[in-house]
Amino acid sequence: MTMILIMLTLFIGGLAAWMIEGWNRDLPRWISIASITLAALLLVPLLDAPVEMLPLAHGVSAPWLEYINVPWIPRFGISFVFAIDGLSLLLVALTIFLGFVAVLSSWSEIEKRPGFFQFNLMWTLAGVVGVFVSLDLFLFFFFWEVMLIPMYLLIAIWGHEKKSYAAMKFFLFTQVSGLIMLVAILALVLVHFGQSGVLTFNYFDLLGHNVDPDLAFWMMCGFFVAFVVKLPGFPFHSWLPDAHTQAPTAASVLLAGILLKTGAYGLIRFTVPLFPDAAAEISTLAMSLGAIGILYGALLAFGQSDFKRLVAYSSVSHMGFVLVGVFAWTELSIQGSVMQMVAHGFSTAALFMIAGALQHRLHTRNMNEMGGLWQEAPRMGAIAMFFIVASLGMPGLGNFVGEFLILLGAFAVNKWITILATLGLVTGAMYALMSLQKVFQGEREYPHKNGGISMPDFGMREMIAMIPMMIGLIYIGVYPQPVFDLVNPVLASLYELTGTNNKIWVGVLP
Repeated sequence: MTMILIMLTLFIGGLAAWMIEGWNRDLPRWISIASITLAALLLVPLLDAPVEMLPLAHGVSAPWLEYINVPWIPRFGISFVFAIDGLSLLLVALTIFLGFVAVLSSWSEIEKRPGFFQFNLMWTLAGVVGVFVSLDLFLFFFFWEVMLIPMYLLIAIWGHEKKSYAAMKFFLFTQVSGLIMLVAILALVLVHFGQSGVLTFNYFDLLGHNVDPDLAFWMMCGFFVAFVVKLPGFPFHSWLPDAHTQAPTAASVLLAGILLKTGAYGLIRFTVPLFPDAAAEISTLAMSLGAIGILYGALLAFGQSDFKRLVAYSSVSHMGFVLVGVFAWTELSIQGSVMQMVAHGFSTAALFMIAGALQHRLHTRNMNEMGGLWQEAPRMGAIAMFFIVASLGMPGLGNFVGEFLILLGAFAVNKWITILATLGLVTGAMYALMSLQKVFQGEREYPHKNGGISMPDFGMREMIAMIPMMIGLIYIGVYPQPVFDLVNPVLASLYELTGTNNKIWVGVLP
């Protein structure tokens, strides 16, 4: 019941924030903080919950911390199937924490309809949690759409100058790809029904099915496209820079920190386990797209003058590493992908919060109009340097561990693609150091908007959000073992499930 209570807490908290708006404009954000705090407290007991082994397919079992299966629409084989294991627990915890950061980042930014803003923020969080714990494919698709619509509203209503264009582009890319996935889900369910006579959307029932290879390939492509669009991977990435640039800071934090991770999660949880042979057929192509995305995103980031757009393209580059790691499908590469998801969630969320703070204070995102800000805002400058250095992969921080493991694991599968991906570390350093130089070093280029008064530095609210993320990156960079211990049992079951049938991956699996 823990997962249901968490989602209900976020849903109800959002409704309460919206309803209270007419009475007090300050209360909605406090209601959001209280709801997120309660959700975090509900999650804590799962850290010590006993593990239940449930069968997947082909005699393989997987460890689950909580499992719920309640009939919803029995006539069509649809049930409330919620389950949480180490992987989903890690991502739900990341979601709740970054939800807290998102609320803090919007504390003084949002003046128009603050209650409705918090409503959409909380419902986005609830939808993401639902995506991470739903193991009925119909229910999964339901939450996939639930997180889409409130995010669209966050961009369309509270975004910046080109918000309508960015929101519509985001909606079209994600909605069309989601509908493609729905077609693939229905095809999979109907094929299973034709073979077994049982109509079901249950993930556990659909694993290990026997499908014509050609049909399985096209169904796999439906899942692959939907998840790679959300990742986003090259060449389906073009919605991301526009959405990030025009979105309010809180929406950018959620987009970069957690919504992109739903794509990576879908690849790990659904695409490869449901269609191992078909996924193996495109593994080289997928890894190549990941490597291209790494270099392409880094080069475009280097060419930006808009700070938010630079961070957005850096996300394309960093998530390219995840795509390489997933389709290398080795123990090291998958563990590295999960680590990269967590580290990227911290570092990029922080950079977008910094970008939002700069825009709120200076009324510009143009780095050419900044410069010399370290002297005026030393705390902001030091924190920005930390997260920029983390983003370029400094040893001792979480991003380095993730990228290193991905490259090490992928090298055993395809050394040339791995070498190409490695070049992304060099190009990443170029745009990262360039942004630090333009914004915080040198001489002040942009005149003060407020009559010569110095730009405010980070206050207590911003520091409360930044310090835990800094500690988190240092902790998983120095001692990543707790993350590995949490997700390794999950990954081990997936290796065992897919490895025996995969001609390309045989020999590189543990």
